Amino acid sequence: MGKEPTAKEPTAKEPTAKELTAKGKATRRRIVEGAAEVLREQGVGSVTLEDVMARTGTSKSQLFHYFPDGKDELLLAVARFEAEQVLADQQPYLGRLDSWEDWDRWRDVVIARYEAQGDTCPLGSLFLQVGRSTPGARAIVVELMRQWQESLAAGIRAVRATTGHGTDVDVDARAAALLAAIQGGVSILLSTGRSDHLRAALDQGIADLRRDLEPAGAATPR
Repeated sequence: MGKEPTAKEPTAKEPTAKELTAKGKATRRRIVEGAAEVLREQGVGSVTLEDVMARTGTSKSQLFHYFPDGKDELLLAVARFEAEQVLADQQPYLGRLDSWEDWDRWRDVVIARYEAQGDTCPLGSLFLQVGRSTPGARAIVVELMRQWQESLAAGIRAVRATTGHGTDVDVDARAAALLAAIQGGVSILLSTGRSDHLRAALDQGIADLRRDLEPAGAATPR
């Protein structure tokens, strides 16, 4: 994001996010969302703070009021927003994987999201710019994966409770394996621009679940 200073000259103590008023939080959110749009359109490496200010209609003093540590703090905020979007884009199905129909709908939503994203990854690009060693950066990814895996595990438990089968299935391990398969498929998509492996990973993962959670002969592969 250019070579702007990373912090403004000290003045009064800046408010933390928790100290912001409702209006202040809304303004900060608007800046983050606007920055995310610019970063997606132009790429992390070429965007400047001036680009963000122009898109969001903010001055430099206002920008540093909400992000006193400058560029890196703003990039982390955008990374957190992008991580939240990864999960939000999978709703409502990720939050209610109670039936195989919902699992299939969730599968379609995931594929559509990453096919639309193509061979670029906003979240990955942000971390390349910020650096995973930056305080808070790794925690964003860890929390994203934790929430994603827990949602998948909840869905597996919900289906198991409905069918009454698969009591010996290690739910957490299956959720972790399915998430890893998705990430592998996405990595290949980013390298090749093709979603074949992502589709195969999701189809196989759901088929394996149906085989182990349904009574013998009841599972119908997609």
